[in-house]
Amino acid sequence: MPIFMDLELANACYKLMHDLIQVKKGESVLITVDSKAEFRVVEEMAKAAEVLGAKTMVAWHSTPKGYGALTMPYLPEPLIACVDKTDVWVEMNDQWLLYSPIWDKAVTNGRTRQVMLGGLSVERIVRCIGEVDLEVQQAFQNRLAAMTKQAKKMRITNGAGTDVTFENDPNRPVANECDYSFAGGHFLLGQIGWAPKEDTIHGVIAFDGTISGGGEAELGKLAEPVRYIVKEGRIQEIQGGEQADILRAYYKKLDDPNMYIAAHVCYGVNPNARLEGCTTEDERVWGSTQWGFGHQGSCYSGGAPRSAKSHIDGICLNCTIYIDDVMILENGKYVEPELKALAEKLGK
Repeated sequence: MPIFMDLELANACYKLMHDLIQVKKGESVLITVDSKAEFRVVEEMAKAAEVLGAKTMVAWHSTPKGYGALTMPYLPEPLIACVDKTDVWVEMNDQWLLYSPIWDKAVTNGRTRQVMLGGLSVERIVRCIGEVDLEVQQAFQNRLAAMTKQAKKMRITNGAGTDVTFENDPNRPVANECDYSFAGGHFLLGQIGWAPKEDTIHGVIAFDGTISGGGEAELGKLAEPVRYIVKEGRIQEIQGGEQADILRAYYKKLDDPNMYIAAHVCYGVNPNARLEGCTTEDERVWGSTQWGFGHQGSCYSGGAPRSAKSHIDGICLNCTIYIDDVMILENGKYVEPELKALAEKLGK
């Protein structure tokens, strides 16, 4: 019997497996999912992988607590053993396994294509993958990623009070989330991320979208801005109201100096993403930037991971961005001519 958005979901999951991950006949595909995630999406993904000739397995398990290394005590041993023994691992967990030791192992083994899509519902995966023109989206992201790779210095501002400057390291990768066909860690379409030179990051990062990080750091939509005062890539002070107080206490509770170090910055460039409290989608809201602090994955460091007990992300909305003193984004709208033309084709 037909169910809500059956055909649209089938299309989105096929585009994921065929166009983005490029699953090949005979490959192994593992999909992990906890008890809080929407299983219907997982089932359709498994069907798409099977149609493409993959050896498909779904690992459904109880929902762990915490994020990153904090999740390890809650994971069953068979799950720990299998995630780095597959060609493709799609993570659909509501409580992410991202940045945990088993994630680090999987994304650095030279084999596994790990795709983190945690918490995506039927409507979200249809919106953010199924209804996106992949050809135009890839052209837009490739252009923006190339510009960023060549950038020496950058500045980001927004209306909530963000004003942060930094320099880029040309030897570090720029993670361009529009092609999942090679080994390593990947994320939902519509994000480009990298790790600036930590000791050059100075200024104010004002989050006015959402903040996520598991536990007490899962603040969701913010009632008022939370501001990080950052010097040489390290949080010096957390300013704001009640939510800032909660976050400050959680950092202190973790008692890990590495939690205060910037791990990455990202652009949000998915034309259909909405700010609804699902971090996987929130971080792709058009015109936003997103900063992560704490554990740094190899997809950003370009080498060994920088370990921390957890990882906390925050979103800055409607940003203005300068690359080598040239404005490319103004209040959430791309103004660089080539990017602007491609954005218009995407409806932005």
